[in-house]
Amino acid sequence: MLAAALPLAAPAQGLRPSAGTGLGSPAARPLSTAQRPADFIVVVVNSEPITNNEVLARLVRTEQQLAQQGGARPSREILARQVLESLINEKAQLQLAREAGLKVDDAAVAQAELTIATQNQVSVAELERRIRQDGMDVRKFREDLRNQLLLTQLREREMASKGRVTEFDIDQYIQEKQGGSDASSTEINIAHVLIAVPENATPNQIAALQARAELVATRARAGEDFAALVREFSDAPDKEKSGGQVGLRRVDRYPPLFIEATKSLAAGGIGGPARSAAGFHVLKVVERRQGTLPAMTVTQSRSRHILLRPDTQLTESAAIARLSDFRRRIVAGQADFATLARENSQDGSANEGGDLGWTNPGQFVPEFEEALNRLSPGQISQPVVSRFGVHLIQLQERREGTLSQREQREIVRNLIREKKVEEAAVLWAQDVRGRAYIEYREPPQ
Repeated sequence: MLAAALPLAAPAQGLRPSAGTGLGSPAARPLSTAQRPADFIVVVVNSEPITNNEVLARLVRTEQQLAQQGGARPSREILARQVLESLINEKAQLQLAREAGLKVDDAAVAQAELTIATQNQVSVAELERRIRQDGMDVRKFREDLRNQLLLTQLREREMASKGRVTEFDIDQYIQEKQGGSDASSTEINIAHVLIAVPENATPNQIAALQARAELVATRARAGEDFAALVREFSDAPDKEKSGGQVGLRRVDRYPPLFIEATKSLAAGGIGGPARSAAGFHVLKVVERRQGTLPAMTVTQSRSRHILLRPDTQLTESAAIARLSDFRRRIVAGQADFATLARENSQDGSANEGGDLGWTNPGQFVPEFEEALNRLSPGQISQPVVSRFGVHLIQLQERREGTLSQREQREIVRNLIREKKVEEAAVLWAQDVRGRAYIEYREPPQ
């Protein structure tokens, strides 16, 4: 069964059929296995129909996937409602993608099909044979693949700017996970320009000095070099020595005024002017660091690979065949992995015999990472297709390693980014769905 080769239709994200759909209502006709004389339209999305046969085909595929996964599943009627809502969402998004001029060429579809075949450890011909055996049409399978690739392309474009993560976001996440909001362990380096105010300054003098400080802040926010602004404007005695920087220290060692003015700023942010007894301060967050991250141990892998990049002279199938032959020769003791990598690999690691060094989880693209995780030390994978080409991978060894503070913060950054993108994607999908004209005709049968 290869039903899992295509994405499972996700339940509608908080969406409900509009009144009069008949789905789930007492008047709704129950699903039936009886065949109608002809197909019929269930829903119209803008100007495009969704037919009963489309719903049934997706429903059957979804039931197959759920059966393979095991566990409890909803009734067929509820599942049909979820499938229909998923198709409506997809239809609206596909229309948006085509309006935006996005396209997926035949080569991308062929590569996706090859990737699925490789993941199932079969040839493309065998994959298509099994698809037909499961009662699916191969052309429809490829059409679904094309649509999924188009949807992925659209969502990536729409979400490109939604995953920005600041250092403040990371600090806040760490504090929450540690069960408290005490920020005293945070370390920060602040640079400042001091516009001094004389003790007996008149209101007019104070106003003029404040205007000078605001000019500095405006120029700093516009991207001017802060150290140059320090040299030009600051009245601080040590400005030439430090460039205005106080130095990395715990927040409780800074004046509360400085912390209050910069508490919501990430590294590079500009705060102020803030008034103290000495004068007006324009502040820049040079660095912000959470000082109490617990040690984190992960399983690290040392691996090497041979990469072939398909082009007009080398098809993907030919690359797979060549790497399969390399694997056979290495396993038989007729060739050396490092030598073949130096002679053939189209990757920067070729000079090192394909050696990728020690890596942490998540550093490789998913296709590569999944294949690597399945290997035992010394084992060599079958050829693996990724967005970069075709790889032959050997796991050399594994070890337990402790991540540095910087590596831990990068893991946190990725977690926050994924959460932000996921939340933005839900809102975006709801917005696309809300702007579409939906006309329910008849419930699926």
